[in-house]
Amino acid sequence: MAVYTDVPEDALVAFVEGYDIGAVLSFKGIAEGVENTNYFLHTERGSYILTLYEKRVREGDLPFFLGLMEHLSTRGIVCPLPVRDRRGEALGRLAGRPAAIATFLEGLSIRRPTAKRCGALGEALARLHEAGRDFPLRRENALSLPGWRPLLHQAAAQADTVSPGLAARTQAELDRLEASWPTDLPAGVIHADLFVDNVFFIGEDVSGIIDFYFACNDLLAYDLAICLNAWCFEQDGSYNVTKSRALIAGYERVRRLEPAEVAALPILCRGAALRFLLTRLVDWLNVPEGAFVRPKDPLEYDRKLAFHRRAASAADYGLDR
Repeated sequence: MAVYTDVPEDALVAFVEGYDIGAVLSFKGIAEGVENTNYFLHTERGSYILTLYEKRVREGDLPFFLGLMEHLSTRGIVCPLPVRDRRGEALGRLAGRPAAIATFLEGLSIRRPTAKRCGALGEALARLHEAGRDFPLRRENALSLPGWRPLLHQAAAQADTVSPGLAARTQAELDRLEASWPTDLPAGVIHADLFVDNVFFIGEDVSGIIDFYFACNDLLAYDLAICLNAWCFEQDGSYNVTKSRALIAGYERVRRLEPAEVAALPILCRGAALRFLLTRLVDWLNVPEGAFVRPKDPLEYDRKLAFHRRAASAADYGLDR
């Protein structure tokens, strides 16, 4: 979440009048994240999140994202529920951008998750995968393997200004992944961005999952690999196998990984790390002037890739069949 587009108060008030949620009492921009403009909105009927979709999000994809949240909510996944306006529409326009209002979720995101919370996250991820099985819409993952080389081309000329040798390291990694990426693993709807700030907890339990604007159809185990990258590295860069083992075990309490998924786990983790290195690198080099946003460090994922290159099998992630 972030703030790129300023919304005048009178425009916001007029927009909210189209919904049956009462008058606006307060609103405030939310700085975290990198993709869309988000405001915390408080009205006479309660608290909501207002999202304005920025240029990276294709307007044609919004029915998939909003429909998925409605679908998952009906199947017991606690996630933001789009609020429909008086005409029954979940999507409108505000300040020149597509915009939507969604329910506000209770809970806190955890900066340094415990192994127990990693296990709870694993269970929640598998439940999301199971709940998405019968979602009728499809969206290809624009940020999977075919999308990585165009990102590298965008950033390659300036990559070494961020870290010497980064362009060559990234090029070599992409070459390896293109030669060995699995294609025949179980697939379905994935979240594709389940970082710690996109999961809320109350105590040790997951109380909600947010930010579905990268959701798509892709390999289910790739979604797990994204979580291993996001949840199991410590601040000093070390990989916490205890957390990793707990996360995978939590996932397998709901959905057991197939042997081919277990075998592919190291390459999937490398791919997930490269994806976030590349998108962060492009963002780092192209922060819009005046944006109220903090770009995330791409070198965090360069360091994570160094660990994944040394992983010989799923046992290095705590999964030993």
